Amino acid sequence: MLIRNVRPWGGEASDIELEDGRIAAVLPHDPARAATGESVDGRGRLALPTFSDVHCHLDSNRVGLPFRPHTGKPGVWGMTMNDREHWREDGPVADRTTRLLGRMIERGTTRVRSYAQIDADCGLERFEGVLAAKEAHKDRADLEIIAFPQAGLLLEKGVPELMDQALASGAAVVGGIDPCTLDRDPVKHLDIVFGLAEKHQAPIDIHLHEPGHLGVFSTDLILERTRALGMQGKVTLSHAYELGTVDEATTRRLIEEFADLDISMATIAPAQQLTALPLVELTKAGVRVGLGEDGQRDFWSPYGNGDMLDRTWQLAFTSRYRADELIEHAWAVASRGGHSILDPSLQRLTSTADRPGVDAGDAADLILVDGDTVSAAVMDRGSDRTVIHAGRVVADQLELV
Repeated sequence: MLIRNVRPWGGEASDIELEDGRIAAVLPHDPARAATGESVDGRGRLALPTFSDVHCHLDSNRVGLPFRPHTGKPGVWGMTMNDREHWREDGPVADRTTRLLGRMIERGTTRVRSYAQIDADCGLERFEGVLAAKEAHKDRADLEIIAFPQAGLLLEKGVPELMDQALASGAAVVGGIDPCTLDRDPVKHLDIVFGLAEKHQAPIDIHLHEPGHLGVFSTDLILERTRALGMQGKVTLSHAYELGTVDEATTRRLIEEFADLDISMATIAPAQQLTALPLVELTKAGVRVGLGEDGQRDFWSPYGNGDMLDRTWQLAFTSRYRADELIEHAWAVASRGGHSILDPSLQRLTSTADRPGVDAGDAADLILVDGDTVSAAVMDRGSDRTVIHAGRVVADQLELV
């Protein structure tokens, strides 16, 4: 495939040759250049790496369904029980996950790491719904499924066994959540999580909502096990909203240990972004950071629409970025940052000036989008988008609805 007349990361007009699912060459634009195969007219649009959503809950979404009043109760357990009371009201999970994943692809996301809730109430039903979406869009996007114990591992019988079954049936990542505040037994919780990871040779992704020094305590237990078991590059902390609220020395130590053990972080750019560990310092230390949409119009929250460009804007906004370099860095985090979590062999971002993903040898996963500059594209979030995955066009929707 030849992509004509695009501006990689907002640079000079170029033609991009794709071959065997990778970028073969990036050449100065030549209107007379002949294509030996399929040709895509870039029309002067930006060429950027597609998004990697590394923290979403496809199984809980209600995108495209009639809006309903929010009935959630405060706290993780209250929200979980509210979801449990209502999630069967909206038809088959497979239909909702498949529809939302298609919407995400059309808007430029070609790599996804989604949670699939597993508990004593739903068993493997929600996991199977996410698995169906993966199969339906297997040629359009890569989907990695996390077996996720939303209601904890210890509060209800049989959950570790269900997790084990899911990991044997297509789940790729072992999930965990709030070892202290939810299960109230961090040692046993982490015994199960790391034990399943060892059994299935799988990476780990742990939700951490715990506040301040309690969150640091849980984090230190995770760091200790990561080091002892040689799981460098295989552990992600999601949310970790308040690790940045502790003293400066502890913050510095955590960032250094994350970099040393290659612990990655997944953020959803929450309103309290400034209480999280600082993104610029994490990047400079070489910590892998990715972005995700979390729940999308579900029983937890009415926010989220399947568009990672919107969430990239939110990352820049909640980080209070104004400089072009930092706004462009938000896109780098939303694309290559998350991709490097899914594929730890990829080089980490180490500077806010890094602009990877559109060079010869990179995966041919590109989004062509209108905008004078990358910052303008983030601010305006235009609808003229062409999405390419593994070297082929998977979406070309000029009018997003």
